[in-house]
Amino acid sequence: MTHYVYSGAAQWSGAGEDGAVGGLFRQVVGEGDWQSLSNGLPDKVEVRAIAIHPHDPQVIYLGTQDGPYRTTDSGEHWQRLDFPERGAVVWTIIFHPQNPDIMYLGTAPAVVYRSDNGGESWRRLAVLEPQGGVHMGFPMRVIRMTTDPSNPDEVYAGLEVGGVMRSSDAGETWHDCTPALLDLVERDHLKSQIGSKTNTEGMMDTHALEVSPARPGTVFLATRMGMFCSPDRGDSWQEMEIWRASPFSYARDIQVAPHDPTTLYAALSPAALSKSGAIYRSQDLGQTWQRFDHDVTPRRTMMAIAPSRRDAGCVYGVNSTGQVFGTQDDGATWAEYPLPAGVKNVYALACG
Repeated sequence: MTHYVYSGAAQWSGAGEDGAVGGLFRQVVGEGDWQSLSNGLPDKVEVRAIAIHPHDPQVIYLGTQDGPYRTTDSGEHWQRLDFPERGAVVWTIIFHPQNPDIMYLGTAPAVVYRSDNGGESWRRLAVLEPQGGVHMGFPMRVIRMTTDPSNPDEVYAGLEVGGVMRSSDAGETWHDCTPALLDLVERDHLKSQIGSKTNTEGMMDTHALEVSPARPGTVFLATRMGMFCSPDRGDSWQEMEIWRASPFSYARDIQVAPHDPTTLYAALSPAALSKSGAIYRSQDLGQTWQRFDHDVTPRRTMMAIAPSRRDAGCVYGVNSTGQVFGTQDDGATWAEYPLPAGVKNVYALACG
C-alpha cells in the first residue's frame, strides 16, 4: 500500500485577492511532487484538520469550513458527513484509542461533537466556556483534542484562546483546567497580551496537547508562551523550560511518536508571524530536548509535525507558507518538499 503524506491549507477572508492558495495536497512519501485533491470537496476548501484512520490508512477525515469530510480511497474521492451544523469550522478530529468508530470533533465556535459510528452521524456534546476566556478578533475554537490512552473516557480539549478543559465521562461534562495554568502568569516572562487587555492571554493561547501512554495522566501542552506539562490530569501545571534548549519558545504543535511513547516532537518558532522555526525532539518525555531538523532552513513559523504510524524513522514538518520537510531515516538526513507556489496558512499535516 502506498505511503502518503497529506497537508492542508486554509484561506483567510480575502486571502485569495493576493494569490494565496488553500486546499488539500498529497505526496508519496519521499517523492517531490504534490497532487491537489478536490474531488467532492467544497470549492476553495479550507483544511484545518487531517485524521488518518489508525487501522486503515485509506480512510481519512478532513476538518473544513463546511464540516467534516471522509475518503475511503486515500483522497481520490470525498464525501461530506452527516454533520448537524452548517458553517461550523472544524479544527480537530480524533479517534478513541481503543475503538476508532468513536470519534470526537472540535469546532469554531468552541463546541465538541461525538460520533459512535465512524463519522456517519454526529451528536453535539457541549459548548466549552472556560473561565476568563479571552475575546480576540476571531471566535474561540477547539483547536486540538486528545484522549488518555490508559483511560479513554478522559478527553482533553485545547482552546484558542481559552486554555484547557477536561472531560472524565467521554465528553458529556467538562472541567476547566485553565485556572491552574494561569497561576504561572505570576512569572514575568509568561505574561503576554496582543489582542486583548489581559496579560494572561498568552497562557490561554493553546495550540496543541497530548497524553503519552508511557505516562498516564500527564498532559503535555503547547502554547504561545512555550511548553508545559501537568502530572495530574490538568489540576496543576509546570513549565517545561524549552528555552533552556531552544532560542524559540512559541510552540505550535506537540506529537507523541507512535512507535515510542517516550519520544515527543515539538514545532517551535520565535512568534506567530516569524521568519524561522525548528522541530525539536525529546526522547525522555520532555526532560531534555534537542533540535531534530538540520540542513534545512524553515523560513516561516513552524505549524505542524507528522510522525508516521507506518515507519518509525519517517517524520514530516511544515511551516505556515508550505515549506514541508521530511526525514525517512530518523533525522539523519532531511529533504525539503515545498507545497505549490502561493500556498499559505498551512495548519494540517498527516503521514500514514
